[in-house]
Amino acid sequence: MSYDGAEAMMLSNDGESVRVELIAVVIAVSDFIPRVLTLEGGTVLPAGPFESRHRSLQGGLRIWVEQQTGHPLGYVEQLYTFADRNRSTAKRTISISYLALTRESRPLASATWQDWYDYFPWENQCSPAGRAAAADIAARLRQWAGDDTAREAQVSVCFGSSGLPWNEELVLARYELLYEAGLVAEATRGHGFIPSPVAPGVPMEVDHRRILATAASRLRAKIKYRPVIFELMPESFTLFELQRTVEAIAGQPLHKPNFRRMVESQNLVEETGAMVGSGLRGRPAKLYRFREALRSERASVGTRLPVVRA
Repeated sequence: MSYDGAEAMMLSNDGESVRVELIAVVIAVSDFIPRVLTLEGGTVLPAGPFESRHRSLQGGLRIWVEQQTGHPLGYVEQLYTFADRNRSTAKRTISISYLALTRESRPLASATWQDWYDYFPWENQCSPAGRAAAADIAARLRQWAGDDTAREAQVSVCFGSSGLPWNEELVLARYELLYEAGLVAEATRGHGFIPSPVAPGVPMEVDHRRILATAASRLRAKIKYRPVIFELMPESFTLFELQRTVEAIAGQPLHKPNFRRMVESQNLVEETGAMVGSGLRGRPAKLYRFREALRSERASVGTRLPVVRA
């Protein structure tokens, strides 16, 4: 990607110039599929340099995303700063990444919404294909681990084998383990050969798939202790739609009665008084909205949307 404007540069102790980049992981959920806003056919995330004209880092990020995708940002939080020396063969770049949650809208022709499970098929534990992909990868990783007990332990923790449960929050740990084992395409770049068949999943340029994995891990953890799922929901919804949205993000099926009891016990939602379509056993389903008071309670540790597995 090329950019115009005066970039903000830094000098390291050895006099090396370092470019400062702003990068966005913009997430929406449509038709109960988590999607990420991308450029260049789904291979890069929206990004641009921090420039002298930007009043703040987040302000610069918003400008770049809207300019490149046509999609204005709402909820944004800083994610992580990526500064490894070997991130790129070009000028050393420090990338300050952000997680943005929104509702899907039609972007510019240059941008596309992509299913995030296209990048991490094994993360969709609601899908038989996703579970099969995870089992196949775990078997290949065990072969890679061989007699190395430390590696074998990593495989067991990350992929829920050897009697350990699957932990949906370990998206980044699983991706980095695959990278270490040479099972993702990004790990083979510059080698001139592919040492082993790579795992399924669409690769991205530079380390953008790693950044996306970081965002997925953060969001899966965060929906358990902050009501950020609200940013992905329409103004009114059924409890079934709420559950399916949480399942889409978590990649895990949820226990319906327990989920509803816990949502109601947290006092997260209120009835709108309206009904829609046909719900359970042909009956119309109630529409809910998030309590207005929650808009001022989003930082409350006690207000959360728990993930309860089936």
